[in-house]
Amino acid sequence: MDWYEQHLGIAMDKYGSSFQWRRADEKEKKGHTAWGPLEENSDYFGNTSQQYMINYRVENLPLLVEQLKKEGVTIVDEIEAFEYGKFVHILDLEGNRVELWEANDEVYEKMLNAVTK
Repeated sequence: MDWYEQHLGIAMDKYGSSFQWRRADEKEKKGHTAWGPLEENSDYFGNTSQQYMINYRVENLPLLVEQLKKEGVTIVDEIEAFEYGKFVHILDLEGNRVELWEANDEVYEKMLNAVTK
């Protein structure tokens, strides 16, 4: 993380950074894309050979999970809910873990210590 902050100017806290953007359909509403490199030996990705994980922002996560189940997509875990949103992990066609996030941007924005604009 230090390298990215020093050389690319990405604001960092212990989790990484968040990139702020505006919604195309409601410009007064902000959104954030979370970015965070993990330790080399992290098991957060599920498979130690997986070098990165994409986190997709979605709407109505429970409905999406039901649809994905019907389509035969592997759901890795149960939906976890936090103040700042709901999360679940799925596997893509190649077995890579993908994170789905139904964000609560109003709460998430209040929690941020590092925002790159």
